[in-house]
Amino acid sequence: MKLSKLLSTPEAIVGAFLLLATLWGTSFVAIEAGLHYFPPLLFAGVRYVVAGAVVLGYAAVAADRWVPRGRDEWLGVAVAGTFVIAAYHGFLYLGEMRVSGAVAAVVVSLAPVLTAVFAAALLPNERLGPVEIGGFALGIVGVVVIADPAASGLGSAAVVGVALAFAGAAAFSLGAVLLRPLRTDLPVAALQGWAMVIGAGQLLVAAVATGESPAAIVWNQTSIASLAYLTLLSGVVAFLLYFALLDAVGPSQLHLVGYAEPVVAAVGSWVLLGHLVDAEALIGFVAILAGFLVLERHEIADYVGFDELSE
Repeated sequence: MKLSKLLSTPEAIVGAFLLLATLWGTSFVAIEAGLHYFPPLLFAGVRYVVAGAVVLGYAAVAADRWVPRGRDEWLGVAVAGTFVIAAYHGFLYLGEMRVSGAVAAVVVSLAPVLTAVFAAALLPNERLGPVEIGGFALGIVGVVVIADPAASGLGSAAVVGVALAFAGAAAFSLGAVLLRPLRTDLPVAALQGWAMVIGAGQLLVAAVATGESPAAIVWNQTSIASLAYLTLLSGVVAFLLYFALLDAVGPSQLHLVGYAEPVVAAVGSWVLLGHLVDAEALIGFVAILAGFLVLERHEIADYVGFDELSE
């Protein structure tokens, strides 16, 4: 039975949405905790070797087919693996070496805004008008406020960390847009599983190329718990939940989960690590959220029924 069939009521959908936001929001905190014991690229690569194998196994059992066919499907898998898995997580993990998980989550919440911008630039039927450009500008202002380069200095750890997290969000968004014309009837679970495996391989190659060594890993309760959580819960379980929600509500509404993640990350960072989010991060998040609401105003209005009420 498809997981999406379990989401047959509004209550089930809301519950799944909140669970997904919790799993992905706390993943930023788990990354922050685990980076004390793992080299960053090796950490991300090991996570997705295991998660990819499990998701591919699920696709082999549950999907109509799990092996890509033809040039477009293999190219789509390569694009997803390179941008959505390898580049996004590589930059994110490197960024979290310099900023907290909560701050990284706020910066990454810009991804839906960047997706709309890349779509307008690269896809023939997508356009940005003055209002949409204003929404994008709000999002960029939010990132600048978070980085606060005037106070921190352009070369400071905080600015570099925010820039790396921003690069990760941009890679994720670009990959999502490049993937659109390559989508076929290959099940999403199969696509994601292959992408995880390919992206994990690229991350491990990058780890070796930058001198990271398995000997640098410190195995203890915290590192094992962090890796297990990221691999099994925020990796496998969260992605399967994501697939089910994607079938149930569609991509436009599912984008909203990205704006619950920073809230979860901030609470988790405070409870588990004792870190408080500063005022700049809060202001930046509000600006990024405002930019998203401007860009997606029509889709949100359709979803909540505003168009019907106005008729």
